[in-house]
Amino acid sequence: MLIQDLRIVVICGGVGAARFLRGLLRVANPGNITGIVNTGDDMRLHGLAISPDLDTCTYTLADAINPETGWGLAGETWQARDTLERYGGQTWFGLGDRDLGTHLYRTQRLDEGATLTEVTAEIVAAWDLGLTLLPMTNDPVRTRVTIESGETLDFQRYFVERQHQDHVTSVAFDGIEAAVPSPGVLDSIAAADAIVIAPSNPFVSIAPVLGVPGIRDALAARREQTVCISPLIGGAAVKGPAADLARTLGHEVSATGVARLLADVAGHMVLDSIDVALADAVRETGVTPTVTDTMMRTPEIAAALASTTVNAVV
Repeated sequence: MLIQDLRIVVICGGVGAARFLRGLLRVANPGNITGIVNTGDDMRLHGLAISPDLDTCTYTLADAINPETGWGLAGETWQARDTLERYGGQTWFGLGDRDLGTHLYRTQRLDEGATLTEVTAEIVAAWDLGLTLLPMTNDPVRTRVTIESGETLDFQRYFVERQHQDHVTSVAFDGIEAAVPSPGVLDSIAAADAIVIAPSNPFVSIAPVLGVPGIRDALAARREQTVCISPLIGGAAVKGPAADLARTLGHEVSATGVARLLADVAGHMVLDSIDVALADAVRETGVTPTVTDTMMRTPEIAAALASTTVNAVV
C-alpha cells in the first residue's frame, strides 16, 4: 500500500514531533494524518490559555515558526512584552505580539464554551494545514516536576524560567487520572494503518499522552503497527532535557533505554545511524530496530525519515 493511502497517527510532543509531521506531510496525504498532541505543558498566564505543543506543531506545519527559537511565530515584535516589563509584570515566558493573537482567540473560544479540540480544529483550519491535530484530552492535565530541594514546579517554570537546570527527582501529571481522551483519539488509533511515536521527550512530552486513561491500552492493542523514533542520539538529546531526565530518573541514557520505556506499546523503533551498535540491544527488549538518519536537519531528511518510519510497520 502506498504511504499516500495510509491512515497515520502520530503521538506528538513539541519541536521534534513538529519537524517529523512537516516531513510526513511531504510524503503522505494530509487528510489521512492525525497528530495526538501533549497538553500537559499547557498553562494559564496573564489570563490566557496557552498550549505550547499544539502551537509549535501548528506554526511549524504552517512554515510560520520562528526559525531562531523553534517556537513562536516568525517576524515577531515584542511591544506587549516590553510594556509588561516596564510595569514589573511576568515576562519570563515570552509571548510575541503575533503569538498573542492565537492565545487571545483560544481563550475567548474556551470561555465561550468551546472545547480545546474544537478550538484546535479552528486554528488548524485557519492556517489551512489539511491534517487533524487533536489535544490528548480536553480536561486539564498539568505536568509538574519535583526537584532535589523538594520543591515542585509547574513544567514551564522548570523548562523556560529556570532553563531546565534543576536536578529532577520525579515527574507527575496532575489531573491525569480523571482525564478522558479527546473525541477522535481512540478511534483514530484503532483505525490507523501506522502509528508513530514522534522523537519527543519520553518523560514530559510522550508520557502525559500515554498517561491519559485508555490511550496506552489502545496503543498496546496496536503494538505491531506502532513505531517509536528515539529522541536520544549518541546518548544525548537533540534539544531539551530528555537525556538529563533519563539519567536523574534512573533510566539508561540511550535508544535502548527508550525502547525499554515504550516496549509495551511500540513493537518497532527507528534509531539513528550513530547508534547502529545498539540495534541488537534494542532487539533484546522485544522491539524491532530500523537504523537510518534521524537528525532532521532539512525538510528533505525529515521526509525520508517519515517514509522509513512508516514503512517499518506496513
